[in-house]
Amino acid sequence: MENVYLPKASKILDITKHTDIDYTFKMEFEGAVKPGQFFEVSIPKYGEAPISVCEIGDGYIGLTIRRVGVVTDIIHTFFVGDTLFMRGPYGNGFDLETYKGKELIVAAGGTGLAPVKGIVDYFAANRNQVTNFNVLMGFKSPDDILFKKNIEEWRKDVGVTLTVDKADESYGGNVGLITTYIKDLNINNVEEAQVVVVGPPIMLKFTIAEFLKRGIKEENIWVSYERKMCCGLGKCGHCKMDDTYICLDGPVFNYVKAKLLMD
Repeated sequence: MENVYLPKASKILDITKHTDIDYTFKMEFEGAVKPGQFFEVSIPKYGEAPISVCEIGDGYIGLTIRRVGVVTDIIHTFFVGDTLFMRGPYGNGFDLETYKGKELIVAAGGTGLAPVKGIVDYFAANRNQVTNFNVLMGFKSPDDILFKKNIEEWRKDVGVTLTVDKADESYGGNVGLITTYIKDLNINNVEEAQVVVVGPPIMLKFTIAEFLKRGIKEENIWVSYERKMCCGLGKCGHCKMDDTYICLDGPVFNYVKAKLLMD
């Protein structure tokens, strides 16, 4: 009988530093993966942590890992060539086919950019597959911005709005909440535009409210409850919201369903 909890060894191919506590680990992996899915990354004797996929490539995946606890603290002591243990992918992920041929808007707050980065990467490289494409990103401060090099690449083909909550006078970029920039966002087809929103709960609430004010239909809004992920198998019960197991039925939900889920 197969042990579904048994992880497999994966070599660290590269490590990219974003902030003092946020690093992306490029991990050896063969198999099908969707943006928004996640892996359980484990260290023997210390435990495991659910980490969203931020990049999908030939023979590898990218995992952006924030140093926030025992397991992630240990992971951050590893180097290129070392081995981590992973099981997955888990969850339903974002279906890119849903957005093809339509106008697409992605709004992400903080580390919420990681699970949607695969969407942005794909459509930035295949710009002709969506009619219009805008990405809005909000971070606490300039020092907290993730994927800076990627953002500059995206700007070449994508409408990018990058803002921070606060910054000193020397900062030349946008300052203010992400919701501030939704009211003036150029949306060509409000009836059919698809919107993806990922971030902290308070950001989700007010960002979605602003898109609804703009006339975006509830059924065209997609969210990820990636912060609720736990064992990946629906066994531990920590991810359960009402009768829904986020690890199994999510973490990606259409807003029509997501708005009914209660802790």
